[in-house]
Amino acid sequence: MPAASAAPPIASVETAEVARMAGPLAWAGQALAVAQAELQKLRRDPTELFSRAVQPTLWLVIFGQVLGRSRAIPTGVLSYREFLAPGILAQSVLFTAIFYGIGIIWERDLGILQKMLITPAYRSALVVGKALSAAVRGLIQAVVILLLSLLLGIRLDFAPASLLLVVLAVSLGAAVFSTFSLVVACLVKTRERFMGIGQVLTMPLFFASNAIYPLSMMPGWLHVVSRGNPLTYLVDALRTLMVQGSPSVFGVGFDFAVLGLVFVVLVAVAARLYPTVVT
Repeated sequence: MPAASAAPPIASVETAEVARMAGPLAWAGQALAVAQAELQKLRRDPTELFSRAVQPTLWLVIFGQVLGRSRAIPTGVLSYREFLAPGILAQSVLFTAIFYGIGIIWERDLGILQKMLITPAYRSALVVGKALSAAVRGLIQAVVILLLSLLLGIRLDFAPASLLLVVLAVSLGAAVFSTFSLVVACLVKTRERFMGIGQVLTMPLFFASNAIYPLSMMPGWLHVVSRGNPLTYLVDALRTLMVQGSPSVFGVGFDFAVLGLVFVVLVAVAARLYPTVVT
C-alpha cells in the first residue's frame, strides 16, 4: 500500500497564516507611515492652507454675490450662493490636490524616493499614503469653506449622516485628484513640465463641470465632456449633502461609485508607474 502523505507541520501552517495576515497589515502600516510623513510637512509650514483659502473666499463673497444678483444662472430652489458653495469646495479640493504630484519629483531630486523604492514596501501603499494625506488637506479646506458658508447665511445640512458623507466625499475627491497628479508626475518627470500641465488641467476640469452652473445650461458637447469629469460627480454629491433641499442629478450612491472606481483605477496606474520616476 502507498504510504499516507504526511500532514504538514503545525509550525508551517502557522507561519503561512501569519504571512497571509501580515500582507494587509503591512500594507496599511506602510500607507499610514507615508501619510504621517506627508502631514509632518504640513505641520511645519501651514501657510499653504491659509493661502489656498483666499481664492474660494473671493469666489463665494464676490463672484457669488454678483452672479446671484444678476439671476443669469437658473439654480431652481437654491440661491446662487447655495448652489455655488459646494462647487467652490470641490474646486478647492481640486486645486489643492492637482499639484500634489510635484512632491515625488522633489523627493526624487533629494534622493528620498530612491531610498523608498529599494525597500520592500508595496507601491500601492506608497500611493494610497499620499492620497490619505491629500484627503486630510482637503478636509481642512472643507472646514474653512463650511464656516464661510455659514457666515454667508447658506442653509447647510448639519445632520450627522450628511456631515459624515461630506467628509467621505471630500476625502475621496482629494484622493482621486492627488492620485491623478501622481500619475502625471510619473509621466512628465520634471517640475517645469508638471507645473505647466497642472495649470493647463485645472481650469478645464473646473469649467467642464457643474461647479458654477448646472448641466442643463451646457451645450451638448460640453455636457458629454462633463459626464466624464470626476469633478462633476464630486460636486453633485457635495451639493446634495451640504445644502438643505438640494436634489441630486445622478444620485449620491452613483456619485460615490464613480469616484471610488476612478480612484481604484488611478491607484493601480500610479503604483505601476511609480518606479519609473527615478529612471
